[in-house]
Amino acid sequence: MAFTGNESEIISLADATAWTAAYRSANPTSVKAHFFGKTQLMKILDQDDCAGIRAYYAIDDEDAKQLVLVGVNFLEKDQYTETILDRSHPCPNACDSTSPLY
Repeated sequence: MAFTGNESEIISLADATAWTAAYRSANPTSVKAHFFGKTQLMKILDQDDCAGIRAYYAIDDEDAKQLVLVGVNFLEKDQYTETILDRSHPCPNACDSTSPLY
């Protein structure tokens, strides 16, 4: 199978709210979200043959949950020789407390 660039689905706000609430309920002291800036994300998406982004769950040197982002080509292969992102802004502290996802 090969990626087309159209993978994933748009979900409803109701589903997103229920799913994030279930996560927060099961993990009350965990990081709720990560923010990655557009400029950095575009560095991944602008790579030749990039079909999208894969997010790996990770634990950093301080035992904090992280997401490591890497571009993925149309053959489903990680593009790890160019741009890999982390050092996102986690929530809490960088949160939108007015969001129904919060």
